[in-house]
Amino acid sequence: MRATRTLHEVNVGELPQRVSELLDAGHRLALVAAHHDDGRRVRVVHLFASGPPDVRTELHVHLDPDKPEAPSLAPLSFPAGRFEREMRDLHGVVPLEHPLPRRLVRHYHWPKGWYPMRPDAGPPPPFAEQEGPYPFLEVEGDGVYEIPVGPVHAGLIEPGHFRFSVVGETILRLKARLWFVHRGVEKLFEGRTTETGLPLAERISGDTAVGHALAYCLAVEEATGTEVPAAAARGRALLLELERLHNHVADLGMLCNDVGHGILHAHAQRVRERLLRLNAEITGHRLLRGGVVPGGTVLRALPDPAPLAAVGRDIREIAGLALNHSTVRDRFTGTAVLTPRAARDLGCLGYVARASGLAGTDARVAHPFLSYDAELAVPVRDTGDVLARFLVRAEEIDVSLALIDHLAEDTAPGEIRTPLAGRSGSGTGIVEGWRGTIATRVETTAEGRLSRVKPVDPSFFNWPALPLALADTIVPDFPLTNKSFNLSYAGNDL
Repeated sequence: MRATRTLHEVNVGELPQRVSELLDAGHRLALVAAHHDDGRRVRVVHLFASGPPDVRTELHVHLDPDKPEAPSLAPLSFPAGRFEREMRDLHGVVPLEHPLPRRLVRHYHWPKGWYPMRPDAGPPPPFAEQEGPYPFLEVEGDGVYEIPVGPVHAGLIEPGHFRFSVVGETILRLKARLWFVHRGVEKLFEGRTTETGLPLAERISGDTAVGHALAYCLAVEEATGTEVPAAAARGRALLLELERLHNHVADLGMLCNDVGHGILHAHAQRVRERLLRLNAEITGHRLLRGGVVPGGTVLRALPDPAPLAAVGRDIREIAGLALNHSTVRDRFTGTAVLTPRAARDLGCLGYVARASGLAGTDARVAHPFLSYDAELAVPVRDTGDVLARFLVRAEEIDVSLALIDHLAEDTAPGEIRTPLAGRSGSGTGIVEGWRGTIATRVETTAEGRLSRVKPVDPSFFNWPALPLALADTIVPDFPLTNKSFNLSYAGNDL
């Protein structure tokens, strides 16, 4: 299904007005990407999306290469302000009169004046001496103390620093500091072929291999003018639901574990292991890598309906036991509430947004890449607490199981693939990953190389919501709340 996509050249001075008009009309800012054309010219692309119907609008602004700066859009859009801070740290593009001009990506040991995404950046220079402590806001008052957590954590969790300002056990304020493992993913895409860009896309966030690979492939296909067979689109949708399934099942179990119900956690992990083994049968990889390819899909097998039905019964029993356990339900209910207004203002996506009452945030409805042959049921809750985020996941599992069963009926195993056309250009891919909407924008050269790839994981939008939801909760609620959001460090720390 083809989106309506328009590109507009905009002067720097008129940018705020054009952005304000799009936001007022209900368009969502999906990404902002800086480009360095011909090694010198600076161009900034703002991608706005709305749907249904699927409409994508790009505003292209050319900046002075000797002094790249533009008026900040932060007063109009909170996500825009974060994109601007990221762009300043990596490209040296200055957002004028930004209300929060602190660094976002660049830690204080990064060398001054080095912007890694600029063509003249060169190899990374040695880290310099720390310029000073990160300017955390200090909360003062009788009995206020701080609890620093991380950035190094026990287990396999990636690094992130959380600083709690607390009275007794009550959290007054939480600040999350990320980007400890910035990997330079956007730079690594540059110069690759569209084929060799795929493995990198699959690894943007390891648990979202299908979502990021599909957003990347859709963008490449639009950029090259490639039409994907309908059968391949169905195979892609099936893989997307399988990925949603095993991740949501894992989260249900871990949420139970965080309130002390280890038995339900063990059973959820048992079910997830069955799903991971099924994934390996279908694509040859437990995390479904290799199933989505530029131009189509490669499926080794299809899921057997009977085992999937048994999985569904197992999951419904686990969720029912959790919700009927008074201690579990009490710990979930009213904990870490994210209000609908806060979720909307922050631009939240996925189950985080839908648990706070935002119904129109599912890209399968707003930006479909195939027809699902029937109206898609999108679970929505409005209490915005841990319970709502648990229930949305549980209900989405049922939707995914039904979709997998439906999609498998008219899908055949094997390779279904159209060779990429030779056209160069730009394209966008928007996909409802299991955490929420993923957006990727691609530009290709006439030689079939990638000149620019900008992926945006939903965690970039959702991370600011976690500290907000934790205000006025208690310190022991942090692990439970953190898992109820389950945000990606890797997807954020590109």
